[in-house]
Amino acid sequence: MYYETYPPHPDLEAIVRCYWVLEVPKALDAPKQRVIPDGTIEMCFILGDDIKRYTTDKDFIIQPRAMVFGQITRPYFVQPTGYVNTFAVRFYPYGFANFIDRPIKTLADKETSITELFGEEAKELENRIIEAPTTESRIEIIGNFLLQKLINPITIDHIVGSTLKALYATKGSVSISSILKDEPSKRRSLERKFSKQVGISPKQLGRIIRLQAVLKLMHERQEENLTSIAYESEYYDQAHFIKDFKHFTGVNPKQFFTDAEMMLSSLIYSKD
Repeated sequence: MYYETYPPHPDLEAIVRCYWVLEVPKALDAPKQRVIPDGTIEMCFILGDDIKRYTTDKDFIIQPRAMVFGQITRPYFVQPTGYVNTFAVRFYPYGFANFIDRPIKTLADKETSITELFGEEAKELENRIIEAPTTESRIEIIGNFLLQKLINPITIDHIVGSTLKALYATKGSVSISSILKDEPSKRRSLERKFSKQVGISPKQLGRIIRLQAVLKLMHERQEENLTSIAYESEYYDQAHFIKDFKHFTGVNPKQFFTDAEMMLSSLIYSKD
């Protein structure tokens, strides 16, 4: 299994977190892999065999070969049908809103083909990405496409930007009420702007950012007591920590890095 990330073009650094590549050899009976919320939006190009996304325990759809997956608010499962080869763009929470004219919340918890978002020019983009001989050439192609689509300057509302800054600075542990302590009347306005530009509420994003910080700690300190990590991450108590963890991952903390369904997540946390 090979996973690698690459930095974006300097002019896209404010909105694109990274590009990434995942390759997994074909294997019989490859297990489902659990995908959990990380607060980002991704544009993915499937270059290998088809990938299933499960909609129930048994039912699945075949993911589009060029798609945008919006904000995730609950875990879901994917399963390769053969050789995995994926090239993708990972956007910051507010990043992808700069490229479309529809509320970003309409993309949440599902895949949307890039043709639906960008029309026929997206089909040409997909073909060029598929035919490109190297990752570097794919990065150049997608970078040029995004820069061309980014006709207007990158915009982010001030109150959305300051809230995101506070959430990331505190690893999601600060409450929205605390962030707005001097301007509580702006809560509803903030909720509306987050829905349009980020796709989920500021409280949801804060919980996801905190979970991601916890997962990195768990990966780096695998021998450390989980209770210590819970308190360091400013959960009220262990019960609060486990409830939040299971809500976003579907498993308890002790299962996370030992479950076969977590191989993909474990690899990503070892690299990011």
